[in-house]
Amino acid sequence: MPEKPIVCAILNATPDSFYDGGKYPDLIAQGEKYIEEGADWLDIGGESTRPNASFVSEQEELDRVLPLIEHFGALIPVSIDTTKPKIARYARKAGATILNDVQGLQNPEMMELSGSFPQTIIMHSRGTPKTMGSLTNYDDLLVDICTFLEAQAAQCLSPKIWLDPGIGFAKNPKQSLFLLKYTRRLSALNYPVLIGASRKSFIGKILQKPNPDDRLAGSLAAVAAGFYAGAQAFRVHDVSETRDMIDFLTFVSEI
Repeated sequence: MPEKPIVCAILNATPDSFYDGGKYPDLIAQGEKYIEEGADWLDIGGESTRPNASFVSEQEELDRVLPLIEHFGALIPVSIDTTKPKIARYARKAGATILNDVQGLQNPEMMELSGSFPQTIIMHSRGTPKTMGSLTNYDDLLVDICTFLEAQAAQCLSPKIWLDPGIGFAKNPKQSLFLLKYTRRLSALNYPVLIGASRKSFIGKILQKPNPDDRLAGSLAAVAAGFYAGAQAFRVHDVSETRDMIDFLTFVSEI
């Protein structure tokens, strides 16, 4: 387990991601900036998973992510954010060491591929980007998510497994807050927990901030809530601010 929580920097090679799509024309420079700011690993993705996102072909996704993985794989741990087995396979060959599947290895081929990655992030989700907004009914939110994640982790072949409750994926704002508050229930499954709440729409709805550019404070508050609830990694857009917050909270907790 890490001594202090990990900052996982989001590096999206996508023109349509909800916050940073097309925001950084030079992704190499942006990734290097994240490293300078204290990122522990880079999460590289070539297909947006925001609500109603469009499908991207395998070739286009490969063209987007492989140059970045090849550049950064020797500098810092790199995770590949994909749901496609072919992308995961090529990303591993290019230097990615962490598999981040937002569909939680529901594809048997992705489950098998997890054995080639030293680490895998298993995220809870339902449906697709176009349907997940209508799939927010649960018998018991925490029980349903824990049951799914535990079952998938039991089959995962990676030596190290992270659990991600999938905040915002088939969860309404109240459910996303609930998951932040009760993150420790996921930690009780005996796997480290990763939280990805950065600048998401539930923060905007709660704080009445429709523009993702205005959600930094809410994003940092989500990190703090997750920190105190036992999360050990945070997938974020704002590396410097998150690094400072985690370092400070860690210092205070050790007094």
